[in-house]
Amino acid sequence: MKKLFLIAACAASFVFSGSALAQIDDKSDPQTLIKTVTQQVLDEVHSQALDPNDIPRIMEIVNRDILPYIDFPYTTQLAIGRYWRTATPAQQQTLVHQFQMLLIHLYAGALAQLRPDQKIEYPPMRTSPNDTDAVVRTIALTNAQPVEIDYRLHKTAQGWRVYDLNVVGAWLVQTYRQQFGEKIAQSGIDGLIQFLTERNEQLASGKPQ
Repeated sequence: MKKLFLIAACAASFVFSGSALAQIDDKSDPQTLIKTVTQQVLDEVHSQALDPNDIPRIMEIVNRDILPYIDFPYTTQLAIGRYWRTATPAQQQTLVHQFQMLLIHLYAGALAQLRPDQKIEYPPMRTSPNDTDAVVRTIALTNAQPVEIDYRLHKTAQGWRVYDLNVVGAWLVQTYRQQFGEKIAQSGIDGLIQFLTERNEQLASGKPQ
């Protein structure tokens, strides 16, 4: 779980502003999108620091500015892996909801860690108008050593959407797939749903992780 929180914490700069996105052409390449929206959020944090204790405001930002630009159904399908095909439609729907709620809590905690002096660099990358999948590499500059953060996106009918994150060599989907696979092997799809439900209830209650 600590590794998963590190992924979310380092990627907290991926907070989307609706006003920023409205200024981006749907045909923008994925790096331009990531660069524009992350810079918008950094500017917002520079102007008004986030209070880690202001949970309602943090959750509002997460729900309004992050969730619309992550493809949660696709991310969940990848995280469940081969077991996704064995789940019923009702189970699939519940898994997407519970996984989304888990990531909401992780992002809320990570967002509270964002600091006004946070800076992001964007190494050059080449893209083609015909690309439908891309990895955007960024480098988060902190007081410690720089941290490389990769965003994996695919093109949907609504535009580019993020479906995976990589921080210091740990891809979010791959990390969860291992954890979820072990849980399903032990207690089936319903066992994983119960695990996620209980975990979300624990996080919502404010209990220590």
